[in-house]
Amino acid sequence: MTDQIEHDFRQVNPTDVATQFITTSTIEIIDGFTPSGSLQHVLFDFDGTLSLVREGWTEVMVPMMVEYLIETDTDETPEHLSGICSEFVMQLTGKQTIYQMMRLAAEIKKRGGKPLEPPAYKHEYHTRLMQRIESRREQLRSGQTAPIKMVVPGSFELLNQLRDHNVQMYLASGTDEQYVREEVELLKLGEYFGPHIYGAQEDYRSFSKAQVIQRILKENCVDGTTLLGFGDGYVEIQNVRDVGGTAVAVASDETERSGRPDAWKRERLIAAGAHAVVPDYQDASRLVEWLWNI
Repeated sequence: MTDQIEHDFRQVNPTDVATQFITTSTIEIIDGFTPSGSLQHVLFDFDGTLSLVREGWTEVMVPMMVEYLIETDTDETPEHLSGICSEFVMQLTGKQTIYQMMRLAAEIKKRGGKPLEPPAYKHEYHTRLMQRIESRREQLRSGQTAPIKMVVPGSFELLNQLRDHNVQMYLASGTDEQYVREEVELLKLGEYFGPHIYGAQEDYRSFSKAQVIQRILKENCVDGTTLLGFGDGYVEIQNVRDVGGTAVAVASDETERSGRPDAWKRERLIAAGAHAVVPDYQDASRLVEWLWNI
């Protein structure tokens, strides 16, 4: 793949863009969009789009960042620092984790501190996160928890219906690839994606979701109108839209699994250019019918 960095968020849709729901469903269509009906390749983000294994990750990342910022002897309160970190962490969601750690290093330097290299912070974050979620992973590993309990509601139904449409499915995540592959197996999702699982690499420049998309199009000799993307981060929404694909935003309520969209995600993903928004896949059949103009 060619080197291609992950770009910052940019607003595509105006804040007052018109939306409407498909009757008696949770599927919200943006600006009257109609899919091409010629979809052949489907790209999924992982955390928050399919997997809920890492639910609550911000409750690990933000406090860690606050600890490092306090060490700079800043006179800012922990509460103020938490607000600052929460804002930029969420703004960068969808990018590889290393980008959030680059921002942490910049914030430390801004306060007169001497930051470590960003990979050091990323390693510390992963260590702490694994401590938090290891019990979930072990419950999946032992069979104590069924995979259906740790995915966005309706995920297996959607994946099965997509497979029935004979599309090729791909997974691309900002989480390190080794962890993505482990958790894909724990969740019994491997059969849907086969070898097409991609994640962050030690050299962050060697991976991006945009690179994965370009590889899909090039290797299959197709244009972007054949691409369908699902994600809860702005990066994959913008990347799919940029090549002319259909972008479905998943404004998942990861904590409560309420069946209602997370308001912050919904607003941000619509602004990023989503063609449709769903809170989960409870209306998978209706969604597939809309996507293929059935």
